[in-house]
Amino acid sequence: MRSGFLTHLTIYQFNFRGAGKIKNMALYYSLKVFKDVYDLIIKVFEYTLDFPREYKYTLGQDMKRDAIVLVRSIYRANKAKSKTEYLEAFLDDFEILKLEIRLCVDMKILSVRKQAEIAGLMDGIGKQITGWRNAGL
Repeated sequence: MRSGFLTHLTIYQFNFRGAGKIKNMALYYSLKVFKDVYDLIIKVFEYTLDFPREYKYTLGQDMKRDAIVLVRSIYRANKAKSKTEYLEAFLDDFEILKLEIRLCVDMKILSVRKQAEIAGLMDGIGKQITGWRNAGL
């Protein structure tokens, strides 16, 4: 495959004068932030497998759901003309996931090593989303 193939989607609209190029929009799954959030989701799913039964179906399920919500926000932000609303929602949900992870560490459900892996990913994700939000203001 060619380098950069499928990194951008060109949308064409037919008008009275024929076909006209409207805009060049990055596909959400080619965004670095999407890939990083996807990696975060995989880690959350892997790490919650080891949770004690008492927490696997409560806190663990909430963490999985909250991680998946992040991908939805990226998809919606990438698609929307006004991205700020969706990026703000992302940052709100992101903070909730951070709190859940911290709670897991404090309750000794999640090791400090695993938290460090997740924290590294989350730091990069937070910077990317904040930059994306600030670029649109």
